[in-house]
Amino acid sequence: MDVADLSTFRPVPGTIPDGPGVYRFRDGTGRVIYVGKAKNLRSRVCSYFAEPLHPRTRQMVTTATAVDWVTVGTEVEALQLEYAWIKEYDPRFNVKYRDDKSYPYLAVTLDEDYPRLQVMRGAKRRGVRYFGPYSHAWAIRETLDLLLRVFPARTCSAGVFRRAGQIGRPCLLGDIGKCAAPCVGRVDADEHRQIVDDFCDFMAGHTDQLIRRLEREMRQASDAQEFELAARRRDDLAAVRRAMEKQTVVLPDGTDADVVAFADDALEAAVKVFHVRAGRVRGERGWVVEKTEELSTGDLVHHFCRQVYGEAADVPRELLVPELPVDADALADWLSQRRGARVSLRVPQRGDKKALMETVARNAGEALTQHKLRRAGDLTARSQALEEIGGALGMATAPLRVECYDVSQIQGTDVVGSMVVFEDGLARKGEYRRFTVHGEAEGTDDVSSLSEVLRRRFTRYLQARAETGELGEETSSDPDLPGVDPTTGKPRKFAYPPQLVVVDGGGPQVNGAAAVLTELGITEVTVCGLAKRLEEVWLPGQEYPLILPRQSEGLYLLQRIRDEAHRFAITFHRQRRSKRMTASGLDTVPGLGEVRRKALLRRFGSVRKLSAASPEEIAQVPGIGPRTAEAIVAALHPPDPGPTPAGGPAP
Repeated sequence: MDVADLSTFRPVPGTIPDGPGVYRFRDGTGRVIYVGKAKNLRSRVCSYFAEPLHPRTRQMVTTATAVDWVTVGTEVEALQLEYAWIKEYDPRFNVKYRDDKSYPYLAVTLDEDYPRLQVMRGAKRRGVRYFGPYSHAWAIRETLDLLLRVFPARTCSAGVFRRAGQIGRPCLLGDIGKCAAPCVGRVDADEHRQIVDDFCDFMAGHTDQLIRRLEREMRQASDAQEFELAARRRDDLAAVRRAMEKQTVVLPDGTDADVVAFADDALEAAVKVFHVRAGRVRGERGWVVEKTEELSTGDLVHHFCRQVYGEAADVPRELLVPELPVDADALADWLSQRRGARVSLRVPQRGDKKALMETVARNAGEALTQHKLRRAGDLTARSQALEEIGGALGMATAPLRVECYDVSQIQGTDVVGSMVVFEDGLARKGEYRRFTVHGEAEGTDDVSSLSEVLRRRFTRYLQARAETGELGEETSSDPDLPGVDPTTGKPRKFAYPPQLVVVDGGGPQVNGAAAVLTELGITEVTVCGLAKRLEEVWLPGQEYPLILPRQSEGLYLLQRIRDEAHRFAITFHRQRRSKRMTASGLDTVPGLGEVRRKALLRRFGSVRKLSAASPEEIAQVPGIGPRTAEAIVAALHPPDPGPTPAGGPAP
């Protein structure tokens, strides 16, 4: 559907209420494809019909044929209605949190006459108390095996329980003391429930009272010379302590909290949650999310809370997040209603909670990296990506060798370029190249710097081709591989051409790159650009970009290649800055370490500008005092020793 068709269902702004509410976009069949909430309906709904739109938002809006809304009294009511509608309609364009795996819980079936301890997965049900989630089912079984000697509760299925009662003989666990055997009447229902209640108290973190009781019973049995009972209590105490060691203490104040962190890019996001109960990490969960629109970290927090805690029975007292959403107060009120008690939503600033948040963030980053690697390692996906790229760019064949270029600079200083190489969809790091831009082209903007890098690379390619041709028939035995050494079979440095050149940028960068190749007479190489802001694919001389589908394997591969070129350029740029700052004489200034040198570079941009600054201007940088500023000026402007006397050096 063309964007102009939006006028057929665009509502008149004056007809949209300016209060809180929930809106729905529908497609041509009447199906709800997106649900959202807003504090100001008029402002939010009108934003979908204004330019520019994020490509994923544009895809949703151009798929829709109608929009309607419902007003509510408060933001909390809007959250409740948004949650209900998303659950009812399952809209295709809303963010959906899907587990990267199914996490097991330790469940206690309190709704039964004789509660059972067991491993459970899937949706939670009423009348069952859950502990976890755990990373692996074997972790639950290890914990149970340690604790059953202290809390000998039932773990068998209903069929085994009935059969034991019918034959009047307990199972093996009853014989070895790891079950109180209520099936054969060794304990009644009340006694068995007390065992289960004690187990739940222990798993909830109330461990001190149990340890004191076991220690007291062990001493009393020893004093009464009941050594077998004393030994059993000693072993029980050891089992409890081993079980406690398996649950890491991270917050000494007994905090009950969920710690949430995200790692994302333009297409996907990974989220990790650590469940902390009574100061101990009881479990963790993870999701991978496809971003259907441009989302900030606060937006991800909003979607996470709405979906994950919408049906959760275990809403924590405190939710630690990396960034508060714009509706943080309403979200906290909604969570409080679901929990039945006050829920705090905040960003940790210091101490143990901040450190734990950083740990969870690292786990989220690793999860996103692993997800991308699994996807990149799929041969079928790589082949599909290359075919999609070739088809979208109008290439005769899929581009088996792709080179991507990026430049990095700060205000025209330390300008560097990077070249990364992907063959068959995989990185060839041994063929990466770095360029120091000398400013041969006029200006220091990204287009001229990128043009210089490409000119140097493809000039070397033409030179290598010419040298190969001059070596005679011995080195040109395979005319289809002019850039390959016939002896080793390896590419001759720059002599091996790519089928596709990707530049980091939009229309100006692509047109500049195409101009360089045309100037050099290279016509067999396709050029395109990938702009970061909207993930658009630009072609030379085109007024409008290509928009690849959001779930396109080709777009994913182009994005990964572009990000790798950017990382490689940034790394080289930082190395040059650090080397220049160290070699500038600043390393001789007493008390001026790496952190302060970086602060100076952020403030002034280059050593040249720092040299032109006065001590007063330098002293305005945080961490730099007047005396240090004067020492910096002295280091950058050493005194002139004066002319040497004609008779030679002074004695």
